[in-house]
Amino acid sequence: MRPTPLPALQDNYVWAMGADRALVVDPGSAEPVLAAASRGLVPAAILLTHHHGDHCAGVPELLERWPALPVIAPEDPRIPYASERAVDGARLQVAGREVRVIAVPGHTSSHVAYLVDGVLFCGDTLFSLGCGRMFEGDAEQMHASLQRLAGLPGETLVCCGHEYTLANAAFAVAVEPGNPALARRRAEAVAQRQAGEPTLPVTLASELQTNPFLRCAEAAVREAAAARLGHAPRSDAECFGALRAWKDGFAA
Repeated sequence: MRPTPLPALQDNYVWAMGADRALVVDPGSAEPVLAAASRGLVPAAILLTHHHGDHCAGVPELLERWPALPVIAPEDPRIPYASERAVDGARLQVAGREVRVIAVPGHTSSHVAYLVDGVLFCGDTLFSLGCGRMFEGDAEQMHASLQRLAGLPGETLVCCGHEYTLANAAFAVAVEPGNPALARRRAEAVAQRQAGEPTLPVTLASELQTNPFLRCAEAAVREAAAARLGHAPRSDAECFGALRAWKDGFAA
């Protein structure tokens, strides 16, 4: 079953998986979920990846509409309305589906991702052609989290929390200008946005070929990181940290 991105706020996506018993992921706003409900969507549960308001601020309004709706969230007091906590490695049964919980700290300390029927809801940890900022973690931790996701099957559909693909593409090309798979992905994303379509979901296999933050073992990416560091990266995590620091100040 293919997940549906519901645009929200400035550039967020609320994800819906299913229709009559839908999993709703990261509702930073209730509005797109309520609009989808008017077209037949029936939420069965809410999944939250982390505590940031643009991923969970819509929950109280949704609970007003559906008071019995389960809310699954990481163990974090900043998410007070969880009815069940998502613990790393857990395999939860939610609305007739198995939901696997994967801890991915780095963007926030308690961030989790959810794997459901070959679909990965990764919040702000992994973006298409990019990754999240490290607000509560360090480079080693964030790199380890991304490597956990990189180890999933290549056909996994990646559902990110934001439409950042074109901005990320500009940075990815700066890192690895000779990557033909990246050139194809960028052209595809440009066409999708010009047509008013989302660039997501995307396969993990595509990201492994194009996303510099997942390619820290590749020679071209390491060379780009070395130019920033002034020496060859001593580890893939150091390479990642150099890329993330570069991206933080990058202007296309």
